[in-house]
Amino acid sequence: MNGFYNSLFWRISFLFLIILLITSGVYIYIAVTTADMYFQETRQNLDIQIASHIAAENDCFNRDSVNLDALKDVFHDVMVINPSIEVYLLDTSGIILAYYAPNQVISIEKVPLNPLENFIAENGESFLLGLDPKNPNKNKAFSAARVIDEGQFKGYIYVILGGQEYENASQMVLGSYILRLGIRSMIIAFITAAIVGFIAIGIIVRNIRKIVYVIRDFQGGNLQARILLKSKSELQEFADSFNDMAETIVKNIGDLKTMDKNRREFAANISHDLRTPLTIIRGYAETIQLKDHLLTSGQRKEHLETILGNIDRILAMVNELFELSSLEARDTDPDCEIFSLSELLQDIHQKNQIKAREKSIAFELKCEDHLSTVNADIQMMEKVFQNILDNAFHYTQPGGQIKISVQHGNDKDLIVKISDTGIGIEQDQLPRIFDRNYRVKNKSNRRNGSGLGLAIVKKILDLHGFRITVKSALDKGTTFIIKLPVNYLPVDQF
Repeated sequence: MNGFYNSLFWRISFLFLIILLITSGVYIYIAVTTADMYFQETRQNLDIQIASHIAAENDCFNRDSVNLDALKDVFHDVMVINPSIEVYLLDTSGIILAYYAPNQVISIEKVPLNPLENFIAENGESFLLGLDPKNPNKNKAFSAARVIDEGQFKGYIYVILGGQEYENASQMVLGSYILRLGIRSMIIAFITAAIVGFIAIGIIVRNIRKIVYVIRDFQGGNLQARILLKSKSELQEFADSFNDMAETIVKNIGDLKTMDKNRREFAANISHDLRTPLTIIRGYAETIQLKDHLLTSGQRKEHLETILGNIDRILAMVNELFELSSLEARDTDPDCEIFSLSELLQDIHQKNQIKAREKSIAFELKCEDHLSTVNADIQMMEKVFQNILDNAFHYTQPGGQIKISVQHGNDKDLIVKISDTGIGIEQDQLPRIFDRNYRVKNKSNRRNGSGLGLAIVKKILDLHGFRITVKSALDKGTTFIIKLPVNYLPVDQF
């Protein structure tokens, strides 16, 4: 039973019925009011000259006094012929001097003259309402004329065309009229509106049920479920919003699956990278333990150096993991300051000279004169350049070349290019080289560290709002291009 009353169909139907009843009531009120105005205007058009006839054919005044005896007979005869009217004699200011209205007492002593003057001036061509002396709260149709006695304007004949007797009779009929009109109107309106309304409500509820079914289907695991409606109503907008949301959810699920796959691949890569040095450390440690008495001091020293080198390798990978996690979590914000980019690059160039000589690689730095300063975190930017150089040294063969160049790109940028003549990167891999979960695949199959160096580079530059792009060709080399906004402070003023 509760389900019946909570049904959207019946709740909308009940609301529609209430609106229908209110609308019918308003319609009846308008119909009755309009009918009343129609009958009043009709009476005024029919009896427009009644006041003029009374004023012209009777002596309303006897010199300066009201001719009450004559008026009483006149008013009585007129009202016998037409009992629905009431006749009043007014002076020039609108004060009631005489009237004939059996069994009634007037409520006011003075009638406003503006409607009367307008009626006389327009000769009754416009529909006007005047104040009813017996019921001042209601305006009624009337007829009016001036009383002229011996050439002098003495007052007005004012005739209410729907007097109290007429109104009493009208009220008796009105109730029955309203009842009949109301019943007929409501029956016709109810049947028509009910048929149309129930059909419309049924269509709406059917579409809502279709929407609910699709949502439940989607909730049950059918991620391809979509709402298909042919209407252009608000329900269609809701359906479009749900479909867009569903597409977003499916995309997010796909992204999560991809991220989970990449995470597992990343964990496998890190595990492999850690397992290799740990296996080496364990092997050399066991050798020292089992054959310590057979090893020479030189062999023992060599084994210990190998162990320490692999420990340093593990620590470097762990440090990179912590550093990347800190950058992704925004635990570390850049501590920006204004500095000379050329001085930083010259320092980095100097530190890598030994590595370049050991690998027989030509290492060159070329800076444009009078470079502008930049505003950034010096240590972070040093990490950026060093990580790129580490990759360049690793993948460049002996006899190759690594070059750093810096120049003004335009009024707002400094362009740093780090290029090498290494083995290069395939074009389909370029978009993913900065992904922490991705490791570049190349024909040399050479691995170095955790593979997080470029991911750290990208995170640091993103925190600064700097841009980095990369160009590469297999067997020809790779070029990293970094754009840094200038600080407009010349080096000689820094």
